[in-house]
Amino acid sequence: MPNQRNIYLKMKPLETAREIVFKRFAAPASPAIETVSVPEAVGRVLAAPVFARLSSPNFHSAAMDGIAVTAEQTFGTSETSPRQLRIDQDAFFVNTGHVLPGDTNAVIMIEHVNDLGDGRVEIEAPAFPWQHVRRMGEDIVATELLFPRNHVVTPYCVGALLSGGIFDVQVRARPRVLIIPTGSELVDWRTPNAANLKPGQVLETNSFVLGGLVEAAGGCFERYDIVVDDPEHIRAVVDQAVKGDFDMVMTVGGSSAGSEDYAKRVVSDLGEILVHGVTIMPGKPLLVGDVAGKPVFGIPGYPVSAIIAFEQFVRPLLRRYIDQPDIQPETLAVETARKIPSKLGTEEFLRVKLGRVGHRVVAAPLPRGAGCITTITEADGILRIPRNVEGLREGEPATAELIRPSGSIDKTLMIVGSHDNSLDILADEIRRGGSGLTLSSSHVGSMGGLMAIKRGVCHLAGSHLLDTADGSYNRSYIKKYLPDEDVRLVHLVMRDQGLIVPKSNPKGIHGLEDLVREDVRMINRQGGAGTRILLDFRLKELGIDPGTIAGYTDEEFTHMAVAVAVLSGTADVGLGIQAAANALNLDFLPVVTEQYDLVIPGHFFDGFGIQILLETIRTDRFRQRVEALGGYSTEMTGKILPV
Repeated sequence: MPNQRNIYLKMKPLETAREIVFKRFAAPASPAIETVSVPEAVGRVLAAPVFARLSSPNFHSAAMDGIAVTAEQTFGTSETSPRQLRIDQDAFFVNTGHVLPGDTNAVIMIEHVNDLGDGRVEIEAPAFPWQHVRRMGEDIVATELLFPRNHVVTPYCVGALLSGGIFDVQVRARPRVLIIPTGSELVDWRTPNAANLKPGQVLETNSFVLGGLVEAAGGCFERYDIVVDDPEHIRAVVDQAVKGDFDMVMTVGGSSAGSEDYAKRVVSDLGEILVHGVTIMPGKPLLVGDVAGKPVFGIPGYPVSAIIAFEQFVRPLLRRYIDQPDIQPETLAVETARKIPSKLGTEEFLRVKLGRVGHRVVAAPLPRGAGCITTITEADGILRIPRNVEGLREGEPATAELIRPSGSIDKTLMIVGSHDNSLDILADEIRRGGSGLTLSSSHVGSMGGLMAIKRGVCHLAGSHLLDTADGSYNRSYIKKYLPDEDVRLVHLVMRDQGLIVPKSNPKGIHGLEDLVREDVRMINRQGGAGTRILLDFRLKELGIDPGTIAGYTDEEFTHMAVAVAVLSGTADVGLGIQAAANALNLDFLPVVTEQYDLVIPGHFFDGFGIQILLETIRTDRFRQRVEALGGYSTEMTGKILPV
């Protein structure tokens, strides 16, 4: 069959696409039911109401250590008129949980009993009926309703069910989903040498992520082995699945418009396409079809697209199949840290980091790439930008759907500014301490960090801004751009900046002078980054026109991104820190040792979070881990510098 390209002719808005899918695939009229033992029922949905068979407790029992008595025989007792009782006739010694002897209806605590010896005891206060007694059926009465149908069994429920004489329950069968990863480029991570990928090969991870999401939604899944880009093979697998006992099918990859994207062809051959293309980002290439009355999803291959598509379409459908409402995320009112443009006509699911800065929760956007799974793992929440707007203004109120509990947001320190590898170690060491504090970094360059402090959208900033007039760092910039701010300057590290080149330096690059060579292409840092300011200063000293350097306008936002560009061959050289070169086994040519500091607003300085941070950077363990990265000196780490 010749290769063809699919075309999105009728992309649908999210709400329209969901309406089409949910109208077509209603919950089954007679959902499957199975019987499981009570301990195995945790997380399952009851298919029928459950009524107790036993009362709990099923006898009157003592709730205290002491003596069991008939309360009416103790009436009139007082300190001035104590009463003597005969053991095993008028009173009976009992321990907590013992069956109450016949005709007794109260317990007097042992602390309030005087043992006179000779089988006699004395009390100085009366008992009242059912004092310190667990009455039969106090917790559960036989025949009473324990849980209604559609109740989700929790670990707490197990105790109630077993106590009520219920040892197995009827539950709704988990919807069964077949996940079919497709793509000739995919490699199973469990195969030998999976870590040694060739160019063009990709580890297959989506099916495992989606499988976990299926189980979290109340379903169960099977994963089919990777299917190469062969429409006949894919068709055969999907056809067999819908004819079997699977409730729905997900093919992963191949739903887009490329020449080897076969999901549309397969579904149209076997059934009816309901949706192909949704005006959301990520997740646009989603395909939904009806094959033999069962939903077949063509899930996009990019990880974040796959997750968003699942959460908007597959999960709600799975929840319907077990007669449960969709899982609703916790939401939080936030303000944007900066202007966020967005494409008109597309609803965007923007991953953000969140932190409470002063009286407001600030949202800082993460990279938007649909292929970057870390934009989900690092995110605290998601901002949904409507398709009828072109983005959000700086400081605009918005609502974030939380990925992490809201309580963790209050224990997040927001650091904005220059990137440094030591911040990763700092974040880990802070978590080691058990304070619950989290460090959230956003890399926008040193100047971007100072501006974030000025706007009040972070707790601290990382900066290494060189004053070319006197060779000092950061102080003149603070005075110029934060003249009215009370800030503290805390030294973090001294670090080596230099040229990052491939292993063995194949092009023989020895200094900044080589950047003008015709056979050399560089990768630069973004405008406002301290590294960019340093480069421009040194180029000016050398009389080099930046316009003569190939790649000068190609920008990255972190030292590691610069190192990756060199490793991949995108660039021959980039200016960055030695730790980034060491991390990727690249060569490093030192240019300068520079100062990297933390700029902290005074009103945050004495707060719990900042003090934990300062204690952490002053520990020997932190310093040792940083120096092990290479190219660092921590001799002055933690010192408060004059501003």
